[in-house]
Amino acid sequence: MNKEKSRSVTHWTTQETTKMALVTSLYVVVTVALAVVSFGAVQIRLSEMFNYLALYNKRYIWAITLGVAIANFSSPNGLLDVVVGSVCTFLVLVVNHQVTKRIQNMKYKMVITAIVFLLSMFTVAGQLTFLYGLPFFYNWLIIGLGELLSMTVGGIIIYFIGQKVDLTK
Repeated sequence: MNKEKSRSVTHWTTQETTKMALVTSLYVVVTVALAVVSFGAVQIRLSEMFNYLALYNKRYIWAITLGVAIANFSSPNGLLDVVVGSVCTFLVLVVNHQVTKRIQNMKYKMVITAIVFLLSMFTVAGQLTFLYGLPFFYNWLIIGLGELLSMTVGGIIIYFIGQKVDLTK
């Protein structure tokens, strides 16, 4: 059995942990730097592009989840957004990993990922309905379209980076 397959999730190398910390930090920085469009009823969270990294290596599921949790401390929705946002992100990334793991074509995997995340925006719409009484389906549509825009732009960026850099390592 090779070393990579025998290692459990709790035994990451220093290099792997550093890469994860970098992704977590990038998610936080991009979200907070663009906070004016990262939170609220209209969201275009460009940092969502990092969700695609989990297609290359599943360790990024943890890095992105932590990035969402930390970034959401800046959310006007407070601790609710930290908990709901990070738990939902983790679950959606795990489900997406299962759905796409047998697909070989990265472009197809990315399209499926964008659709999965678009649909998952019901969680954000639910929070806004719960906290502010905003209309659920309208918010789901608007936030979903913002997510689709973020994932499309981010997907193009990550795809071309993945052509030049081995993101699986």
